[in-house]
Amino acid sequence: MLIKRPEAIKPSEITDQATYLNRRQFIRDSGLLGVGVASALAGLPWAKNSWAEAPGLPSYTDLRQSPFSSDEKLTEYEDATSYNNFYEFGTDKSDPKANSRDFVPRPWSVVVDGACEKPGRYDLEDFLRPHPLEERIYRLRCVEAWSMVIPWVGFSLGDALKRLQPTSRAKYVAFYTLHDPERMPGQKRRVLQWPYREGLRMDEAMHPLAMLAVGMYGAELPNQNGAPLRLVVPWKYGFKSIKSIVRISFTEEQPVCTWNQVQPNEYGFYSNVNPNVDHLRWSQKKERRIGNWLKQETLMFNGYADQVASLYNGMDLKKYF
Repeated sequence: MLIKRPEAIKPSEITDQATYLNRRQFIRDSGLLGVGVASALAGLPWAKNSWAEAPGLPSYTDLRQSPFSSDEKLTEYEDATSYNNFYEFGTDKSDPKANSRDFVPRPWSVVVDGACEKPGRYDLEDFLRPHPLEERIYRLRCVEAWSMVIPWVGFSLGDALKRLQPTSRAKYVAFYTLHDPERMPGQKRRVLQWPYREGLRMDEAMHPLAMLAVGMYGAELPNQNGAPLRLVVPWKYGFKSIKSIVRISFTEEQPVCTWNQVQPNEYGFYSNVNPNVDHLRWSQKKERRIGNWLKQETLMFNGYADQVASLYNGMDLKKYF
C-alpha cells in the first residue's frame, strides 16, 4: 500500500519554535513535569534520533522509562506522523497532517462529570502536575492491519482517574473528542456522528497499561496524532485510543462508542486485538508493520496477554469482540 506524504510545510506556516519552548520552560520551572524524576532516555538506543525527528515541537526531558516498554524497532517518526486515522481532519491517511497544521491545542481543558466525587473542568496542566511522565514504547495496531511501534510519553490513566474519586456507581468511563468544525474541518462532513466517543470498563481503565499520552518520541504530540491529550490502550485496536480528549465521564451503563454505534457488527465495544476474530471485510490473523512489506502474525491482545487476559476471564471473546 502506498503511503502518501504531503508536501513539505512552508516555514511561514510553522509556529515559531521559541514560543513553544518558552511555554515548556515555564511549565518545567513550575514543577508541572515531575521535577526530580530521573531521565531514563540517555542510555536507550532510540533516544538519539527520537527527539531530533520532532521538528518544531518542544521536548520532554524529565522522563522515566515504563516497565512495559518494548525493545522492538521503532516506526520512523515521519511515518508515524503522516499515516494517521483522525477523521476530524479528513478520511485519507495523509489528511490529518495536511489539515491540522493550523490547529492550536493550547489552552486546553477537560470536563469531568458523572459518578465521581470531584467533577469539574480541569486545565491540561492539572493532569500533568502530579504525574511523573513515562516514555512507553507500544505497538499500536490499526484496524486496517497496519501497525506501528511508537514511544508514547504520558502517565497512567488509572492514577489520573483515582484522583477524581469515582463512586461505586462508576462501572465504565467514557471519553469525548473535541467537537469544533471550524478547528477540525473533517467534522463538517457527516462521515461519523460527532463528537467522536469511546469508552472502557473501569477495570480496563485502571489497568497500568492504559495511559493518557501527551507526547511521543520524547516531544509533545503533533496535532495529527491527537494533541494535546489522547488515550493509549495498547492491547486494543487503534480506534479505541481516542484523540484530543475534552471530556471524561464516569457512567453506570456501557457508554456509546462511535464505531460500535455506526457498525456494531464490525466493531465491538471491547475491540481487543484478537487474531481469532476476523473483521467482516478482512482477516486479522496477520498484520503489516509500517515500513515492512512482509506480514507477521498478529498476537493475542497485541502481545500483552500475560498482563491483560485476566480482565476477560470467562468471557466469550468472539461474542464480546
